[in-house]
Amino acid sequence: MKNPFGNMANIMKQAQAMQQQMAKLQEEAANKTTTGTAGGGTVTVTANGAMQLVGISINPEAVKAEDVEMLQDVILAASNEALRKAHDMMAEQMKAVTGGMNMPGLL
Repeated sequence: MKNPFGNMANIMKQAQAMQQQMAKLQEEAANKTTTGTAGGGTVTVTANGAMQLVGISINPEAVKAEDVEMLQDVILAASNEALRKAHDMMAEQMKAVTGGMNMPGLL
């Protein structure tokens, strides 16, 4: 008769390996970046895979326009695009680690 816990031990090993891969992926996330632009390139925002904004570039002409509300909207749009791209990038990499399984709470 087979050991009923044999499969459980194998599943636990696989889960630990997946957990280690996910931890490594999260460590590497801070080094991977995406950018979002808005206002025809007036503002470029860079975000990393850890969902942190790491850079903002504003064309000096946008500051001269003295339309602060428009500039704020453009920065917000570029930031949201950069974060969306970072999320998508990490979700794609996470899918490779989990074999396509949907694991709620990971991203």
